[in-house]
Amino acid sequence: MKCAITKTFEFLLLARRYQAEIVCSRKMLQHIVLLGAVTLLGILEQAYFALQVIAARRKYKVSPPSTSGSPEFERVFRAQVNCSEYFPLFLAALWLSGIFFHQGLAATCGLVYLFARYCYFQGYSASSKDRLFPMYLNAGVLWVLIGLSAIGIINALFLHYLGLEIF
Repeated sequence: MKCAITKTFEFLLLARRYQAEIVCSRKMLQHIVLLGAVTLLGILEQAYFALQVIAARRKYKVSPPSTSGSPEFERVFRAQVNCSEYFPLFLAALWLSGIFFHQGLAATCGLVYLFARYCYFQGYSASSKDRLFPMYLNAGVLWVLIGLSAIGIINALFLHYLGLEIF
């Protein structure tokens, strides 16, 4: 009888610890949920750009694996490739700045970046000159995210190793 009571008690303790871990995990999710939402929007945007290339291939009769054709097709293709090239850099800067600096500010910058990327894609698809302003806006937002990441990481390093809080 004592053995069954002990096992039941141990099971209840383990269940309680597991429940505490779930609550802790849910609280931690609040600190990254905006970053996750912006990341998902970015993934959907990348999928949209890829679908636009497929549509351009059909419209301008450019079969894979060829990447050259009419100037209209090439602009759509280059716009998609350029957006894909910068996406990993954007994601890294978004998450680092959101975790180490401020989630809300990083997510806001991320939304501005995604909107500018959309404008870049649409502009480049229409004319190579129409891509310039959105391209400069993208670069600016990316540098802001990188700067916020650096400030946040430096602050964390100073706090951890020197006991100093910069901000």
